[in-house]
Amino acid sequence: MNPLSGNVLKRYMSLIWLRVALIFYTVGLLYALVALNRTSEILSKVALHAAYLGMVLHFVSLAEAVVQAGQLTLASVHNSESLLAFLIMVVFMLAYLIYKTTSPGIVVFPIVFLLTFVAATGQQPLVLTSLAVKKGWLAAHILMIFTGYAALFLSFGASLLYLLQERALKSKSSTGMFARLPALQVIDDIGYRSLMLGFPFMTLGLVLGSVVAQSAYGRVDFLDPKILLSVLMWVVYLLMVYMRLSAGWRGRRAALLASVAFFAAIIAWVANYFSGMHRFIAS
Repeated sequence: MNPLSGNVLKRYMSLIWLRVALIFYTVGLLYALVALNRTSEILSKVALHAAYLGMVLHFVSLAEAVVQAGQLTLASVHNSESLLAFLIMVVFMLAYLIYKTTSPGIVVFPIVFLLTFVAATGQQPLVLTSLAVKKGWLAAHILMIFTGYAALFLSFGASLLYLLQERALKSKSSTGMFARLPALQVIDDIGYRSLMLGFPFMTLGLVLGSVVAQSAYGRVDFLDPKILLSVLMWVVYLLMVYMRLSAGWRGRRAALLASVAFFAAIIAWVANYFSGMHRFIAS
């Protein structure tokens, strides 16, 4: 192999590892689809181990990307989706270690698969962007924001399961996935802890983001679609925390509010395509 071919292969190693991770995530997707109709203890264990291996390989992909680029570069939409999918898996695994249930995977696994699929099929080697992206504190801003997103997505997954389980209990239907779902209190607690984990990260991430914008552009344009929607999403996030802690919201009301926050987060993410200061670039 000539040196040129070797360099090209090294540049694409991150993408190769990501695509291998996607294969393992596919098992998790199959688990989510099967669990909608019937329970399978074996498939649950297989999906958990496959998800774990996929997460490890995903980490290798991200580490390889950083090594090749010499920095954490996430201005590309595909690079960002890859990191977000990985962090969602990390938060899911933390929840599993505490509660010993793979039930949130019914929602989490399809989200992770979709994000990884888009990243793995469209991603090119990491690109270098402006000097602002090369600053370590911008990397911290991105990691904190994405961790907040990941925790919010898990909170949404738990909230969705809560609403489905509540409906099944009221209709006295306990077949399929409902037969293996944990108690409503456990599901509600997963959503609550995910929320409390993600809010500090999201808050610090937004603060650091304003510092980055001020340093890079000399101002913070709060009318920019991404910045405006991110602030609005944080307000919804704050409302969720307030209602949980002060108003004592639990169960159905908290689950519905978490769903609203999830869709607010999706809208804020899509705003990256239209932002003047915070726009994704093509991979």
